[in-house]
Amino acid sequence: MNKWDERMMGMAKLVSTWSSCYKVNRKVGAVIVKDKRILTTGYNGAGSGISSCVDRGFCLREQMNIPSGTRHEICYAVHAEQNAIIQAAKLGVSVQGATLYCTHQPCSICAKMIINSGITRVVFDEGYPDEFSIKMFNEAGVKVEKFADLK
Repeated sequence: MNKWDERMMGMAKLVSTWSSCYKVNRKVGAVIVKDKRILTTGYNGAGSGISSCVDRGFCLREQMNIPSGTRHEICYAVHAEQNAIIQAAKLGVSVQGATLYCTHQPCSICAKMIINSGITRVVFDEGYPDEFSIKMFNEAGVKVEKFADLK
């Protein structure tokens, strides 16, 4: 593992602390990097103008007993990876050929967005119960690496 991967994963973990997710173990951060420059960051949280689960005092998914890795649409939050890509779009920043560092493995919805945005490498720290995302990354030729395996 190189120092750059360590630094950027550290940055993703820092960004995850800004999350407004009610679940402590689901605070996710993402950093999109190209040529050793941070392009954008993202964390999981409620969309603009929408109250977060922290503000509400409960997790809607927990309340409805929705298993992790399923029914992504039933959540007030936008995923960290999505927010990082959305921020790039808002700012007019190309992420073509970039690396996305993320505290958790992207879900299949995020994987589709990552693939179509032109990001070519994903480094994640913690797993996520969504094997379909890995299958899509492999088929699309996006390099996916578990952070612990880089050591």
